[in-house]
Amino acid sequence: MIIRISTENQYRLADDAAGRLNELDNEAVAAVDGGDEAGFHDLFDQMLAYVRTEGSLLDGDDLEESDIILPPPDLTFVEAQTEFTGEGLIPD
Repeated sequence: MIIRISTENQYRLADDAAGRLNELDNEAVAAVDGGDEAGFHDLFDQMLAYVRTEGSLLDGDDLEESDIILPPPDLTFVEAQTEFTGEGLIPD
């Protein structure tokens, strides 16, 4: 699975690692739904860190279509309220 972090890089994440990312995504949606700004930012930071540590950075010349595009790291809570809804960024 190819994941892009907007304004950053693309990473290849093993399919079996995608489950944990989906869990974090679902928790982030719940935090947004509950109005928990601090909780959302903590979970979103965990999502970004997970992709960066568990994924393999793709070479800048190796552009592949992204399966998932995560918002930029400086995403505000107001912006998150339009991104992290329903099934979130990663559909179940």
